This record gives sequence, C-alpha cells and structure tokens, in this order.
Amino acid sequence: MILDKEIFPKKEEIEEYLNLQIPVIQDYYLSNGQLLKWNGPLEEVYSPIFHQESGILKQTLLGYYPLLTENEALEALEAAMKAYDSGKGIWPTMSIGDRIAHVEKFIAEMIKRRDEVVELLMWEIGKNLADSRKEFDRTVEYIKDTIDALKELDRQSSRFVIEQGILGQIRRSPFGVVLCMGPFNYPLNETFTTLIPALIMGNTVIFKPPKLGVLLHKPLLESFMNCFPAGVVNTVYGDGQKVIGPIMKSGKLNVLAFIGSSRVADILKLQHPKPHRMRSILGLEAKNAGIILKNAELESTVSECVTGTLSFNGQRCTALKILFVHETIADDFIKKLSDKIQMLKAGMPWESGANITPLPEPNKTAYLNDLIEDAKGKGAKIRNQNGGDFVESLMIPAVLFPVDSSMKVYHEEQFGPVIPVVPFSDLEEPMKYITESDFGQQVSIFGSDSDEIASLIDPLVNQVCRVNVNSQCQRGPDSFPFTGRKDSAEGTLSVTDALKVFSVRTLVAARLTDDNKHIINDIVNNRKSKFLSTDYIL
Repeated sequence: MILDKEIFPKKEEIEEYLNLQIPVIQDYYLSNGQLLKWNGPLEEVYSPIFHQESGILKQTLLGYYPLLTENEALEALEAAMKAYDSGKGIWPTMSIGDRIAHVEKFIAEMIKRRDEVVELLMWEIGKNLADSRKEFDRTVEYIKDTIDALKELDRQSSRFVIEQGILGQIRRSPFGVVLCMGPFNYPLNETFTTLIPALIMGNTVIFKPPKLGVLLHKPLLESFMNCFPAGVVNTVYGDGQKVIGPIMKSGKLNVLAFIGSSRVADILKLQHPKPHRMRSILGLEAKNAGIILKNAELESTVSECVTGTLSFNGQRCTALKILFVHETIADDFIKKLSDKIQMLKAGMPWESGANITPLPEPNKTAYLNDLIEDAKGKGAKIRNQNGGDFVESLMIPAVLFPVDSSMKVYHEEQFGPVIPVVPFSDLEEPMKYITESDFGQQVSIFGSDSDEIASLIDPLVNQVCRVNVNSQCQRGPDSFPFTGRKDSAEGTLSVTDALKVFSVRTLVAARLTDDNKHIINDIVNNRKSKFLSTDYIL
C-alpha cells in the first residue's frame, strides 16, 4: 500500500460517488411526538473523506444538525416523563403484543430507508459500503430477534406459581425514562441494541446520537414519530454538557444506557443526585489481548489476527489491540502478519474490497503517529512496508515490534490501525498484563495444545468475560452475553439479557383463599388486566 493525495476523489467526482444531495440540512428534532423546527445554531458535519480541490485536500462538508440548549433537553425529558406518567402512560401499560406491533411497524418503515441510512453511515464515519450495509441489516435482524426473545420471555411468564400457600405471577416491568447514547463506530447498531430493548419493555426514551454518526439517524426520525405514541421516543442534539448534563442533574432519569469511555460515563453518573436510583448499562473501553502460543497454527492465526485487529480499521471495542507472541515463533508470525496486511486495500469506502478507509475522529492519524513515534523512540520498529504512512484521515496499518511496557501503545487503547506485538517467553507475562489491566472484556488464545489452552482458560474467565479459542474477539452472535469486567462494562447485553436489564422482575401475589381465587379468576378470565394474564403470544 502506498498513499498520496490522489487516493481521495476530486471535487467534481463527489457527485459520482454520492447518492445524496449535500449538504444534508437537519434543522429539526423529535420531541413529544412532533418533528420540531430548530431556528438556532447548527453544527457542521464533515466527512472523514477528503476531496481534491485546486491541488489541495479539503474535508467534505456533509451536512448540519441542531445545537440544542438546556431548554430543549429538559422539554424532551418532560415529554418522556409525561409519556411514562409514573407507569400509567399508554406505552408502559400497553400489552406486550401491542408494543411488538408498534416495533414491527417501525421495522417496515426502517427498511424503506435502508439506502439513505447506509449512504450516510458510509460518508459520515468512513465505514466501507459492504460493512455499512451489514450494520444496517444486522440491526434489523437484531430487532426481529428481540421480538422473538420477548415472545419467549412472555410465554415463560404467562403461568402462575404457587408456593407456601401464596399464588403469584411474575413478569417484567419497565423502569421509566431511559437515556440512550451510542458510539460512533457502530452508531446505528449499538445505539439500537439499547434503544429497542428499552422501548419494547415499556420504557420511554431520550436518544442522543454520537457526535460522529448523527445525520444517519435523520431518515428514521419520521419513522419513530409515526410508529410510537407521543413522547415515547425523543431526540436531543448538541454539546453533551449543555443537553445531557441538565437531564442527569434533574434526578428524573431512571436508566442510563451509554456506550463510550469510562471517563465520560463517570462524569454522567456523578451528575445524578440519586445515582442509586439510576440503573446503568455501560459498554466502555477494552484493550483485548491476543495470546499466540508457540504451537499455534500460524496461517489461521494470522488470518484471525488481521481481521481482529483491523476490521473497520481497528475501531471496535472488541478489536484485538495488543498481541503477545511466543518469542520462538515471533519472527515467522510478524512476517506472515505483515505479508497479509500488505494484501489489504486502502481506499474510499465505496471502492470494492477497500479494507482500510478514512478515520472519522479529528486528528486521529496525528494521535496514532504519536503512539508510533513513542514506540520507535523506545526500541520498537515498524515491521510492515509503509506502515504508519498517512495522508489526512487515511493511515496504512502499522505493525510495531518489539513492544514493551515502557511504551504508550502498550497501555493506551489505540482504537485505530496500529498493532503492537509483544514477544514473551513465559506465559506469566501476558497473564500479568491481563490481570493488571484496567479493562476486562475479552481475550483470544491461539494454540494447538489443549492442556496449555485449558490451563489459561480457567484463570482468564475470572479476568475477562469472553475467552476466544483460535478466533478473534467479537460481539456476536447476538444471543451470546456481551459484557465486561473492571472498566469495560456494566450490565450485560444480548438479545435476551438486554430485555432483562431494561426491566425489573415484578409480581402480583395473593394468599390462596377462596375469595382471592375468585378475584384472580375473574380478572384473568375476563381479561381485566394486561399484567395479570395467562395470555401469551405465539
């Protein structure tokens, strides 16, 4: 891979690759069931895709979104609270079957807007076209799976339990108002993996898109408005301190669903005057390690490591962010890894086969270059051809070896295409790293000796929440629990777990007397209650 400014399109070519009219002007927001016109200041959205103009590279202006104030944020909160109405609102008291019908209507509306959402996703965060389509389709499947999981949960809850002379029915009830904040790297999918379960369980939602990945939600605002009762879904935009701070400080928020950094999560939680009343579902940082044992099968291991470190340029919390390689195979591993990376294609997201695409975070390539220079100054070398070369937002992946604890890249989550490789002779070295790490999401072990792998699994499952054997770290399948220890997560997300974290087990109980039997039978037989019921959804 060789980079120069010619890799970016010329200004006159932009229309050829863009199927949208830009700039996209979003001067409205969703609150209390209405798309409200915003007449205040707008924030500019620049694509990570630069273009050539008169021999100079310029960042492409993609669009605008509202910079709301505290007033609009508190109005959104008030709308969500009114829709919940202390549990008496239309949405929280609606039957599960009816809530599912609303979500199914939303799915149908969402699918109609696939092309527009995918296009904005690609241009706004630089994710290649194939992966942008995959993110949209996976999100739709996640919503459908959530509906199926809720039906199963409802079937399990539709029976009565009798214990020690007490009759009871146990179901799940919503918490109240939920604030959903997703990450820029999966701005659609990971936002919806909290927003949809929160909604379908009967909560009302305030939704703030990530700073990078805002406009792609614009096509869906009207769908939210048309598919849910007023105030059930509300959006806020702008500076977090101005729009999220007041919501937190109000003390009226019941659940915080946030995917981002632990630093920001701590700030948010501390602003709530009664944090014990607020449930937190957090997906935070990770520095997932790969441990390559001396008996690892190198071809398959290298393939998994390339995908694990460089899918979406390594901008995934589940990415492999540091590799520990046994010193006896380190040279062979590095050569094969470098050769495999050399085969990757750097280019624009719409180009077929483009694996390495522009990075959306401002000044990201400068930060990554600083990590590289720091490591080089302390003895590491770039081991792949042209590794670390960059032009504006596009960087060729850099394999750094040998890396040690004196280097910043050993400790910091790079969240980009820099691959630190650490040689080891004793397994205590990677084990010590994982044990002392602030993070505890996942680890990957590569090897062929079952005894050695088993000896690592037992202690590692007490340090991280997923141990991958001869495979990269990843979130899916969505039926598997997704969580972490230490500073990596709070709460568990999977299709079923998400339904549970956004609800609480609640029961109706009565002593098994003749009078109570009569009352319960009358309520159930005449369908007088949506909660106390033996009906279930097939």
